[in-house]
Amino acid sequence: MRERLEYASAWLLLKFLGYLPRTMARASGVLVASCLFSFRPPLRRAAEFNLRLAFPELPVTARRDILKGMVRNLGWMAAEFARLPRYTRGNIEKAIILDGFENFAAAERRGKGVLFLTGHMGAWELEPFAHALYSSPIYFLVRPIDNPRVDALVNRYRCASGNRPVKKNESARVILRILHEGGVIGVLADQNTVPAEAVFADFFGIPAATTSGIARLARRTGAAVVPAYNYWDPRIGKYRLRYEPALELTATEDEQSDIFNYSARFNQVIEDYVRRFPDQWMWVHRRWKTRPAHESPIYPDEQREYAKQE
Repeated sequence: MRERLEYASAWLLLKFLGYLPRTMARASGVLVASCLFSFRPPLRRAAEFNLRLAFPELPVTARRDILKGMVRNLGWMAAEFARLPRYTRGNIEKAIILDGFENFAAAERRGKGVLFLTGHMGAWELEPFAHALYSSPIYFLVRPIDNPRVDALVNRYRCASGNRPVKKNESARVILRILHEGGVIGVLADQNTVPAEAVFADFFGIPAATTSGIARLARRTGAAVVPAYNYWDPRIGKYRLRYEPALELTATEDEQSDIFNYSARFNQVIEDYVRRFPDQWMWVHRRWKTRPAHESPIYPDEQREYAKQE
């Protein structure tokens, strides 16, 4: 019953937002996001705590403004996601334009595949969708949603422009084959990772459990790592999808050192664009949840639980 209700709610929301004109859809998305944020105190507490960690120098009012902007951005993102099936090569430029595409083209010409290094910035679901329409479809790494019906619904929208998902727990052989054939894989690399898959590299000056998979793939295959992110540009009333030049990564004989150094570089890239557009990043995620061995939790509620167990 619960799965059916979740699916029905997701389906109705997507249909409702997708039916409305874009301006009304975005306004409605903000209203929905604001309600959900208000009714989920743990999300607000996590976002406020994250902002204190990342920007301790900012006054409380400034951090509150960032949170308001984040909620607005999440609402806009929901509206853009609901409208994905309506976007075509003929109208996508009304929503998002490309900036620095020549950097991606140069990386693709290397012939060893491309890894898009990106995160939950701006309308992140619109980013690979738009790339497929402007250029050609890509693959993207995903963690399946627990509800299989909702997962299928979400992927149907994501793949309407020809993109294809690759589950994170699938065989590495699939990913290696894609890169070997010169394919492109998008990776959201700004979330907490379980210890078995992580290296601890600084993010806003605090060690964060960071996926080592991108670094391992880049080192093994020679694939180009291209930072790509999108952000809302109020001057033009559209999103910009920005492609940066491929990162220069030099392999040494020390594999573990390379993986750490690559991962630290990736974190710094993501941190840089979060600092530029703090209100367009998803602060509700517990980025510093996983801690190094023998280190106590960072988040207050987890600290209390940890203390009870001691």
